[in-house]
Amino acid sequence: MRKKIVAGNWKMNMDYNEGLALFSEIANMVKDEITGQQQAVVCCPFIHLYSLSQLAKGVDKVAIGAQNCHQKESGAYTGEISAKMVKSTGAAYVIIGHSERRQYFGEDNQLLAEKAEAALNSSLKPIFCIGETLEERENDSYFDVIRTQLKEGVFGLTESQFAQVILAYEPVWAIGTGKTASAEQAQEIHAFIRNEIAENYNQQVADDTTILYGGSCNPKNAPELFAQPDIDGGLIGGASLKSRDFLDIVKVFN
Repeated sequence: MRKKIVAGNWKMNMDYNEGLALFSEIANMVKDEITGQQQAVVCCPFIHLYSLSQLAKGVDKVAIGAQNCHQKESGAYTGEISAKMVKSTGAAYVIIGHSERRQYFGEDNQLLAEKAEAALNSSLKPIFCIGETLEERENDSYFDVIRTQLKEGVFGLTESQFAQVILAYEPVWAIGTGKTASAEQAQEIHAFIRNEIAENYNQQVADDTTILYGGSCNPKNAPELFAQPDIDGGLIGGASLKSRDFLDIVKVFN
């Protein structure tokens, strides 16, 4: 049975003390209010990883993740952070290939395949992001785009490696815009992704893969989105910076 996950992506927000305060609120709410089997994940800036990992100890249903890692284990890469370094902080997850990394930093499928493998080699669970731009949605190439992102990004992994991967579908046109894919649009893509997994691996692997929706998910639209048969949770941006909003999304799975 695949895991239900709600992952918050703080992006480049929260100074050190602000991050501690927000996470303390989230952790206390999780302890008090989460009654299901879902997992909350907070993907924070690098400066918070160790401190939040310490605060998360003893809170079963919340884990910590990074927002990126370098593809090499070590070396002369000034300013970069390796997967091994991320793991050493106590983090368990790492976002790979977020649309902002693809757009602003030119990260392509080949590089992201290397990052995913680096994360797995350091026993991190990659939250691997895929999705189409507005132009690709409007010219009806989005299925091909997503198929290529999967094929070149993660389908080179062994079955046992891929079993550790969480996928996140991001309609890029719905990130930070206030627009949201309809539940039907999101379900269509999630079902397509699961079918691609089945064709590349097998149906059991497809059935066991957690696929998150990421694209202006909030407490109001989360229930309809998460009710879809192939949507297993969300990758949450803006709403994850407000403890009440984030917890209300996590609580959908109660």
